[in-house]
Amino acid sequence: MIAKILQKLNIVALNNMQNAALAAIDKNKNVLLLSPTGSGKTLAFLLPLLKFLSPTNKQVQVLILVPSRELALQIEHVFKQMDTGFKVNCCYGGHPVKTEKNNLIQPPAVLIGTPGRIAYHVRNESFDVQGLKVLVLDEFDKSLEFGFQDDMSFIIQSLRNIQKNILTSATKMDEIPSFTGIKSISEVNFLKDAEQKPALKLKTVLAEGQDKLATLFTLLCKIENKTSLVFCNHRDAVERISQLLHEMQIAHGIFHGGMEQADREKSLIKFRNGSYHILVTTDLASRGLDIPETAYVIHYQLPNTLDAYTHRNGRTARMKAEGIAYLILGGDETLPKFIEEEPEMEKLPESLPLPKPTQWVTMYVAGGKKDKINKVDIVGLFMQKGKLAKDELGLIEVADHVSYAAIKRDRLPEVLSLLKDEKIKGKKIRLDNDLSFRFDFSYRDNVTINHRIDEAQPQITQGSRTITIQPSIDYIISKRMNIRLFFDQTQTIPKISTGYKTTNTRGGLTFRFSLTD
Repeated sequence: MIAKILQKLNIVALNNMQNAALAAIDKNKNVLLLSPTGSGKTLAFLLPLLKFLSPTNKQVQVLILVPSRELALQIEHVFKQMDTGFKVNCCYGGHPVKTEKNNLIQPPAVLIGTPGRIAYHVRNESFDVQGLKVLVLDEFDKSLEFGFQDDMSFIIQSLRNIQKNILTSATKMDEIPSFTGIKSISEVNFLKDAEQKPALKLKTVLAEGQDKLATLFTLLCKIENKTSLVFCNHRDAVERISQLLHEMQIAHGIFHGGMEQADREKSLIKFRNGSYHILVTTDLASRGLDIPETAYVIHYQLPNTLDAYTHRNGRTARMKAEGIAYLILGGDETLPKFIEEEPEMEKLPESLPLPKPTQWVTMYVAGGKKDKINKVDIVGLFMQKGKLAKDELGLIEVADHVSYAAIKRDRLPEVLSLLKDEKIKGKKIRLDNDLSFRFDFSYRDNVTINHRIDEAQPQITQGSRTITIQPSIDYIISKRMNIRLFFDQTQTIPKISTGYKTTNTRGGLTFRFSLTD
């Protein structure tokens, strides 16, 4: 069975850590798997779980607790790719409780979730815990760091029939928490591999004063279009950097715990498919996420701990690839004592051109798994009807109600035109692209955007001037009163300041605001 699964996953062979994990989990009741970020821990614990799944058991048989919704979705995606025939579901904060309860009416064999949401379902008896035989605490130290100890403790105390416990982490703890009830455990430790990082180069750049924004901007211009993760300690720093990059019209994604789930997922999708080469994030993205190997890690704010520093750097120079980690030092900042290596000092040029736009853009298809749409349908749509060559269609991801496909940027206008009235499986589809710009609001009221849902090309009008907007399902108004609009990139992008009025109209939204050059 394992050979067939590896073939479906396009994996030639398991690595040493995965083989060792399979053997340990098979022989021992309690296993602690320690291995660096990106080394393949997910598959290492999913494969041996198959021995514990029975098609005749109609209860939840395996519970996997994770610290974040993204990790839950990542594990679910891998399990579905394995094509085992067993049902799997996710439960996490931000996901509709009603949907989860409906999914649990016919219990999955494997249930994945965050501690808070799983604790809710256990308390409300949304599923029977008596059939649970295996408990996996994936990145369990991160769950503790996020404050999930009480929820985890409650869940574990509610599980009376557990036959096997599997704990995974990219960090070695001094001891296993007592609330797990585990007194002895077999350890599989591959963290020593993380210590061998000859391909990682460490560099520092100095910022004038305490404000590092200008230095970061110059550094990103120097890096150009190579993949980069910019790490911050706080959400407000992520937003502040994002504001600057938006003003400079540099495509990028952001990722932090204060974002809506849909926005976090879109940022990761666009980073994975190459629409974004820059992801500005907190330490939430330092581990446990399915994001590609990055060429550069930038510590915009210095990490507070050695673990945070290690996990951030673990996003580059993986699997013997080369990578560079930059530390930006501002004012009187000095390197933390836990950084023992002496980094190379790099002086940045005073002026550099802006990075060129990425080669890829993301297309949204308003249909997904729940609409019986799969990757084959998306490939057919874009290659047969959209006339794309094989190398012009990139990564495709299909979610429950929406699908994402990366296409070459220079083909976007033609593809939008060709697919304007196309259908998938007899259903007319809606297509949108991700060429977006964000603007701050002010309180003036002399221009109107009127975008009806069924309108092909919504427009901004001021007097005799009209600017066409690409159709979009992704208008976003946040608490900070920002709005994201999708413009045709061939148009001149105006500076926009908007008024306080937003009016819901039948079939669409009307935004009133001023328009200035």
